[in-house]
Amino acid sequence: MEQDRVVTEQRTPWHLWVIGIVALLWNLVGAYDYLMTQTENAAYMGRFTAEQLEYWYGFPTWVVASWAIAVWGGVLGAVLLLLKKRLAAPVFLVSFLAMVLTSIHNFLLSDGAAIMGMPAVAFSGVIFLFALGLWLYARAMARQGVLT
Repeated sequence: MEQDRVVTEQRTPWHLWVIGIVALLWNLVGAYDYLMTQTENAAYMGRFTAEQLEYWYGFPTWVVASWAIAVWGGVLGAVLLLLKKRLAAPVFLVSFLAMVLTSIHNFLLSDGAAIMGMPAVAFSGVIFLFALGLWLYARAMARQGVLT
């Protein structure tokens, strides 16, 4: 006689869809900013002073690479979250760490705060908290078995 196995399927919580969509839109804005800056789009970059443009265009290659990993890792992490893949958590972690590395350059190793102003520092803090939150959320969803 065979015993019946009960398989319980972990339902996807509604908040995963909300957070996933918001994360994707948020990170796509970051990707747009990255692309416009790296292509030196005149219309987009026209809002900055000459000193600020020199700052943006003077980033060392490692900072540009770290920024790219942060931005595109965030986009990939959001897509993976929406696909309910547990790989979202480590991808968000790498994205977060790359953002931290970029911020270390921007605010500790250079005069980014003085050149860009306190609103840029505050917004970087928001980015920091959002990226940290996405990693913690994805990690929690993976641990709960929502992400496979």
